[in-house]
Amino acid sequence: MLATVIELDAATVGLQWATGGLAFTWFTTRRREVGLGYGWLMRSVFALMALGSALLGLRYGWVPVRDLASIAVVVATSAVLVSSVARRHAGVSGANVEHDRRSERVAAMTGIDRRVSVGGSSGAEFDPRLDLIPVVLGTVGLVAAAIAAADGGTYDTVVSLLRVVVGAAFLGAVTDAMLLGHWYLVQPGLPRRHLNELVGAMGVIWPAEVLVMLLPTGMISVFTGAVDDGWGGVLGWFWAACAITTGVLVRVTTAALRERQYSAVMAATGLLYLAILTAFGTDLVARAVLAG
Repeated sequence: MLATVIELDAATVGLQWATGGLAFTWFTTRRREVGLGYGWLMRSVFALMALGSALLGLRYGWVPVRDLASIAVVVATSAVLVSSVARRHAGVSGANVEHDRRSERVAAMTGIDRRVSVGGSSGAEFDPRLDLIPVVLGTVGLVAAAIAAADGGTYDTVVSLLRVVVGAAFLGAVTDAMLLGHWYLVQPGLPRRHLNELVGAMGVIWPAEVLVMLLPTGMISVFTGAVDDGWGGVLGWFWAACAITTGVLVRVTTAALRERQYSAVMAATGLLYLAILTAFGTDLVARAVLAG
């Protein structure tokens, strides 16, 4: 039996998900066009995930730096959420500019004079870069988790780090893309480029995710029989199906978003539902098998 490269740990998975999700929350809100409510939703969801990670670590295997980082992510994300709520009256400058542009266009086309917004009230606008604080804290915890899970050799440690960090980005991108697709129901005038950018990020991260899972000792060893998955190789083929299907779904979602109709966004969101399932299969099945 070849040496284990990485250990599947629910606490690490939770911190990965929270850190990656918060990173792509900043990625989406950095243009100041997405409504503040989207940020509130994402911070609430990922703060709870980080809290779950800390509790799982306390219950099933304490890794000090990782679990303290999870707690720090909860505190930092909660503080950023409070800051965003406190500054809600300042509005979102990019959204105001987009509203004015659309209003002026309607007035030019129809002759109907629509009132142009004057922006938010006085006071400092919320700075999306604050979301990067818990991302940095979470990354520190993920590095510690990867080092703790590796066998100690330099190569194994590097592979472990790659799998944890790339996996965080992979899970965060697909989750945020699906949730953003739903947000268009709340903010229908939101430019489609935000969802296009997230799906584009998925397209870049997906091959990296597959590659790091193939690095030795990786999924190729499952196909050759050097690593026994306990199911006669079935889990290896299940992983391959998930990996390929995720890539196909990313391509199909990209194609759907090229359509001009608003329904294309909803179709893309439905495809992203499926992509979440296959993405988790791609990441978690591989790590579970390789931990055996």
